[in-house]
Amino acid sequence: MSKFMTAMLVAWCAFTNQASAAIDETIRVKESIEINAPADKVWAAIGSFADMRWHPAIAKTEITGGKATEVGATRVLTTQDGGKINEVLTSFDADAKTMKYEITESVLPVREYGATLKVKASTDGKTTVVWSAMFKRKDPAHPGAAGQDDEAAKAAILGIFKSGLENIKKISE
Repeated sequence: MSKFMTAMLVAWCAFTNQASAAIDETIRVKESIEINAPADKVWAAIGSFADMRWHPAIAKTEITGGKATEVGATRVLTTQDGGKINEVLTSFDADAKTMKYEITESVLPVREYGATLKVKASTDGKTTVVWSAMFKRKDPAHPGAAGQDDEAAKAAILGIFKSGLENIKKISE
């Protein structure tokens, strides 16, 4: 192999390694909790896009556009420490006890965030609440700035999910 071909091969390998290291991957998280209460009672507590007071981190929910049960509705969540999270409702099905939403702007270390909150009844009178999301870290650079990398993004969302689900259980049972 000529020196030119060897140099081209080395350069190509370096480029492909650098390109693959910079992949901005989607993170998926899912948490659930079983609650000793009927699904209708649980949905009544958490099924309004206009009211997220069931979550201990949220101080205020404000609908800023549309109706809270219609796709396209927007809200601003104010956290206990004053941070703002802007969201849009992308799907709402009261009969299936499911809502989907996206974050459009946030203090959280995430972007391209979409989530589903679902309340599922079981045959024994219990309920399972499932909260899942797909998102990317806030900083698309590799490996991501401290506090805006994959681990920070995943930890923040899992913390929100776990504290929210635990409080849903507490207020529903």
